[in-house]
Amino acid sequence: MKSILTIAAVSGLLAVMLGAFGAHVLKKMISPEMLETYKTGVQYHFYHTFALLAVGILMHFNSSKTLKWSGWLFIAGIILFSGSLYMLSITGIKALGIITPFGGVIWIVAWMLLAVHCSKEKI
Repeated sequence: MKSILTIAAVSGLLAVMLGAFGAHVLKKMISPEMLETYKTGVQYHFYHTFALLAVGILMHFNSSKTLKWSGWLFIAGIILFSGSLYMLSITGIKALGIITPFGGVIWIVAWMLLAVHCSKEKI
């Protein structure tokens, strides 16, 4: 639980920093299309950081393997989905876009596991 909450806090910190970097520095360096791609990475990074925070809080009350897997999959999704969009935007290497959907699928599984946990456990 503590590690998930700590990672959620660090993820939120990184999302703010990367968002500020995109808004103030990167916008002068990349195309508007790539900046939109970068912004999408930041947006979904934030959404799933909040989900990760919720998982960490739920783990405080009633942890389960399902909930732990959900948390670790939210982390993996942030790395793969948002990370690939950050790298694609900065480097322009289009092949990195192949990674993004894997992060999305991982998030779908993470949300499903969270739903399973919440439907089975008294919260």
